[in-house]
Amino acid sequence: MSRIGKQSIAIPEGVEVSLEGNRAVVEGPKGVLAFQFNTDMLIKQENGHLVVQRPSDSKTHRSLHGTTRALLSNMVHGVSEGFSKDLEIIGIGFRAVMEGKRLKLVLGYSHDIFFELPEGIEIKAGKNKLNVSGIDRQLVGQVSAKIRSFKPPEPYKGKGIRYADEHVTIKKGKTVGE
Repeated sequence: MSRIGKQSIAIPEGVEVSLEGNRAVVEGPKGVLAFQFNTDMLIKQENGHLVVQRPSDSKTHRSLHGTTRALLSNMVHGVSEGFSKDLEIIGIGFRAVMEGKRLKLVLGYSHDIFFELPEGIEIKAGKNKLNVSGIDRQLVGQVSAKIRSFKPPEPYKGKGIRYADEHVTIKKGKTVGE
C-alpha cells in the first residue's frame, strides 16, 4: 500500500470539501479550488478527514493513489493557509517593482522585463526580495520558476535570481599562470 496514499487528510476548521462524482471542490477562507480525479479512485469523507482508497493493486491504481491524496492535501492546505516562495535578486542595479498587476524586473539587459501575473497569484516586491504567494501550490511554483528563469544565478559571481533557500556554488575564476 502507498505510504502517502493511506494517510488520511485532516480537514481544518473553516474548510469545506464537497465530492460530486469524480470532482472534489475545496472551499476555505483563502478561496476555492477544484480537482477532477480519476474515476477509479474512491474518496470518502469520514468525521473530519478525507480518505483516498484504490480499488486494486494494479500499477496504475498504485501510482494514482498517492498522487490523488497529495493533490487533495495540497488543496486543503492551500485554501486554509496558502503557499509562498521567496526569491532573492542579487546583482548591482538589479531590482523588481510591482506596477499594478504586473511585475517589472530590471536585470541588466538592454530592456526591462514585464511579467503579467496569472489569476490567483500575489507578489510582494521589495528592493531585492520577492514573495510569490497563492492558494494553488503548482501555480506558485510555476510562477516562481518562470521569474527565476529570466536571470538564473551565474556560477562566477552568483548574480541573478535565486530561491531564498537555494545554495549557489561559486566557481573559481581564471588564474594567471606563472
